[in-house]
Amino acid sequence: MLFSYLREAAQSLRMWSTRRILVAIAAAGASTIIIGLSTVLIPNSFFSRDIPPVWWDYPVWILMSVLLGVLVATYVREPGARVTSSERRGGTFGTVGGMLGWFAVGCPVCNKIALVVLGYTGALTYFAPLQPVLAVLSVVLLLVAVVVRLKGQFSCPVPTRERSAQA
Repeated sequence: MLFSYLREAAQSLRMWSTRRILVAIAAAGASTIIIGLSTVLIPNSFFSRDIPPVWWDYPVWILMSVLLGVLVATYVREPGARVTSSERRGGTFGTVGGMLGWFAVGCPVCNKIALVVLGYTGALTYFAPLQPVLAVLSVVLLLVAVVVRLKGQFSCPVPTRERSAQA
């Protein structure tokens, strides 16, 4: 079943128009910049980071941005296309995955929520070791959201007269 989902998602990607590809590239680029600047993976003067990034922050950041770009592009409808119920899936996984990813690659003590709840030492002791787990969950949730959205675009149940007569 997993392989059929992946196969149908890949077939859906192959059928994408130039419009969707450009939206995916633009959304991935915007995600990269927004997440990179706010977590100071891209050095800037707007935000600061007390704890330097670890080695895995960068691949997770890039992978998460690419998946977010593809996910955003799945919401672009082709002109004249109908919205089906299967195309409405994946939003919650994508939202939670994106938020978890932002927490995963961010500074553990710059996160105001972790700082208020755990304090500086608690954020370093408890939240920092949890960040790799958040990164894996983020990527998995985003990947599930992308596959579900792509599968829904390739193979969605369309009622036919034969099915209606049998029901």
